[in-house]
Order: sequence, then C-alpha cells, then structure tokens
Amino acid sequence: MLNYILRRLALIIPTLFGILLINFAVIQFVPGGPVEQAIAQIQGTAVSSTARVSGSQGETVSQGPQQGGSGGSATTSKYQGARGLDPELIKELEVQYGFDKPAYVRFGKMLKDYLVFDFGESFFRDRTVIDLVIEKLPVSISLGIWTTLLVYLISIPLGVAKSVRDGSKFDIWTSVIVIVGNAIPGFLFAILLVVLFAGGSFLDLFPLRGLVSPNWGELSAVDKVLDYLWHMVLPITSMVIGGFATLTILTKNSFLEEINKQYVITARSKGLTQKQVLYGHVFRNAMLIVIAGFPSAFIGIFFTGALLTEIIFSLDGIGLLGFEAVVGRDYPVMLGTLYVFTLLGLIMGIIGDITYHIVDPRIDFESRDV
Repeated sequence: MLNYILRRLALIIPTLFGILLINFAVIQFVPGGPVEQAIAQIQGTAVSSTARVSGSQGETVSQGPQQGGSGGSATTSKYQGARGLDPELIKELEVQYGFDKPAYVRFGKMLKDYLVFDFGESFFRDRTVIDLVIEKLPVSISLGIWTTLLVYLISIPLGVAKSVRDGSKFDIWTSVIVIVGNAIPGFLFAILLVVLFAGGSFLDLFPLRGLVSPNWGELSAVDKVLDYLWHMVLPITSMVIGGFATLTILTKNSFLEEINKQYVITARSKGLTQKQVLYGHVFRNAMLIVIAGFPSAFIGIFFTGALLTEIIFSLDGIGLLGFEAVVGRDYPVMLGTLYVFTLLGLIMGIIGDITYHIVDPRIDFESRDV
C-alpha cells in the first residue's frame, strides 16, 4: 500500500503541470485581459492627462498623453482599444501586470513560485493570492462539510430503506423525489428558496446575503451559533437537495447487489434477524463504494456545488472569489485557486483509496496499475 501511495503522490506533479499548462495556454488567447481592462478604464473614465490607473501593488501608473504622444495615435497595438494611447503607457501597463515577458518565461516563473506556494499578488485587490484563499476558504469548507454530512446522513438510510423495500410504494414515491432532485440543479432550488423564504414573493423568514449578520460580533456565543445556522439554512438546503439523489441511488443499488448474494442467504438460513443480516454482513460490503466515494463527493460539492450557491446568496467564499477572478481576468487568483483546487482534489482521491483499503483490507492496490 505504501508503494501505491508513493506512486500516486508522484503523479500529482505531472498532473498539476498538465492542468496548469492547458489553462495558462487558454488564457493567452482570451480577449479582455488585465492590460486591456486597464486600457478600457483609461479610455472610458479619463478626461485629461492626469487620469491614473491602479496597479497590483497599490501603485499608480500615469496615463500619459492620450493623443499624438510619441506617435501613439499612429501606432498599431496588439491590445484592443489601445489606439491613440502613448506606447510608453502600454509598456508600463505590461510591466505592471507582468506581460512584458514571453509567455514561456512567465509560465516557468509561475511553476517555480507555485512549488513553494507563492501564487503572486492579485491584479486588482492589492493582496496576495494565498491570503485571499486563506480568508475565503473557511466559508467554502463550512458549506462543503455541512452539505456532505447531511447528504450522507439522508442518502445512506434512505438508500438502505429503498433496497429493503424494493418495488414497494415507499420505493416508488421516494424514487420520484430522487429523480426530481437529480434532474433539477441545486442553483435552481436556491433561487426557488430565495423566492419562497427570503423576502421574494412569499415569506421573509431567512436572510438573503452573507454568512452572519452585521452585528454578529456583538452577539453572545449562543446567539452567534444560532445566527450562523440561521444564515446557513437556505444555502445548505439547496445544496443538499441537489446532491443527495446520486448517493441515494448508489447506496440502494449497492445494497441490492449484496442482498442477493449467497452469503446473505446463508446468514438468513442460520436464523439471523433482518437487522443482523443487513448491518452485520451486508453493510460492510455494500458501503465500500459509498465510503470510497466520500472524498470525491466532498470535492464535488466543495468546488462545483458551492460556486453558484455562493454567488446567489452572496457568500464570500472561494467559489465567489474564483468567479469574480474569471470575470475580472485576475489571472493570479484564477490560476492560484485552480492550483489549490486541483491539489486538494488529487490528495482527496488518494485519501479515498486509503479509506477503501481500511474498510476492506482485502483490497490490494499494489497489484493495480496507477
């Protein structure tokens, strides 16, 4: 098992390299980068030569002459909207955002920095990427943990009950709920919950924005907990509804497969009760695939399910940070969060295999190709 883990750990490096390379290459061809955004800000708001644009280090870059300076009006620029601007200003912006060097040089420097978890500084927030990620991470982790916990607490008992009552009215009606939950994305449930319970067209029972109230710091310890839970009700509900269906179906099918095996029939013939057979024999084998899928389920909820939920409920987490970085072309934040997401996903995959082995030591990953 140790050799398998070491091989998996070694594969993290080329996997990260490939993902970063593909995404870095893609953003080189995406229009509307930080330099073009700075140019648009100058062209759209500056009315004189004293206009300035903020830099990533909190510095300012003088706009310079808008027309005619150093032949700027006659110079063709590779940046959209740069016509008529002083070429020296364009060069200053390129240096400011790190685009004065060839792409391969920037990519090599990025890889070297990422090895020591130096993700650089945000173009527009005047803060390091790692500080932003650390600040936003607790919100997303909170959503992910609560959602994953509730999904498992609901899906596993429901899946077991459906497998035992396969074909009954209970199984049929719960299947309708599962199908609806599987068919409708979680963000649509989030919008519906906002309309129904957050001051939309009906009731105003829950807050619409944020993880805590503005006066949270003034509340007592008990009130702080209650306020936090009050704010979490709608986001968590929308994510649980959208995420429990797949796990319920997986649990049911896994138990049905085990229930029909010979060892179960033998256990029943020995006079064991339904509960003893189900939880003493079937549960361990049937839960293998469910337990092994926990890390990937958490990562899926954490990185995808929470994104639109954070946006809808204005929860200042890593998903909202990444969304704003994509919209604002904040490349250090985009690639930094991608690196963190990918690294966590790969590590959680290894943890999933270790969990698989712990649940059933008979599973041998040493004989399996990675």
